[in-house]
Amino acid sequence: MWFWILFFIWTLVPVWRQYFINYRRLCAIRRLERKRGTRVITLIHRQETISFLGIPLRNYISVEDSEQVLRAIRLTPDTMPIDIILHTPGGLVLASEQIAHALNHHLAKVTIFVPHYAMSGGTMIALAADEIVMDLNAVLGPVDPQLGQYPAASIIAITEQKPLDQIKDETLILADISRKAIHQVEEFLKHLLHGKMERERASEIVRILSSGYWTHDYPITPEQVEQLGLPIYVGLPPEVYELMELYPQPSGRRPTVQYVPTRYDGRD
Repeated sequence: MWFWILFFIWTLVPVWRQYFINYRRLCAIRRLERKRGTRVITLIHRQETISFLGIPLRNYISVEDSEQVLRAIRLTPDTMPIDIILHTPGGLVLASEQIAHALNHHLAKVTIFVPHYAMSGGTMIALAADEIVMDLNAVLGPVDPQLGQYPAASIIAITEQKPLDQIKDETLILADISRKAIHQVEEFLKHLLHGKMERERASEIVRILSSGYWTHDYPITPEQVEQLGLPIYVGLPPEVYELMELYPQPSGRRPTVQYVPTRYDGRD
């Protein structure tokens, strides 16, 4: 009898914990909205332990994400600014482009907050904003298309370095798809940057970000973002950091990083 009661409680504890942390997240979002007078939308992908079995789940930008973000934008008046807290390794191009397209068409100001990183599709979403606000050590990433495990630009490079009679038909097909994928991304990025800067500067940014100039996981620092000519500001509101604390990584048997969780002011 007591065994089943304890087992029942043990299975419900993670559910209660998840409900409580979700409540705290909503409260933190609402505080930031009241402070800034905006609609705050979070797109945060962390590895979290959700099930009662303790299985960690890692997330990426998905179609479900784009559906939810688009719904939040539809619920926002055209005159209300939107703040996006973005923390993601990237994801589906379709979903990223849908989110970026919707943000680009929002009439009021759109601000992207990047506390740690917004890679690949996350960078594409950031380019749709009127202003990108980053932590001093946060990074963006290139948006060059990937075909499976290979960069599209590298597949094209193979066809330019070897005679055609030495290249497999499958590789030639991939190269054709790669050219189309790069062209599609370039055209979409130019659409996002249209009207935000001179056409020559926009074309140069698009070329660097989408053509394989860097590897796909290359970290683009705030200094480099500024050099590219994108509208960037360094320094996040403290409420953004507080909200990120409510998206913890799952605890393991031994923590890999430990420190005294308080701010030091130079005194003992």
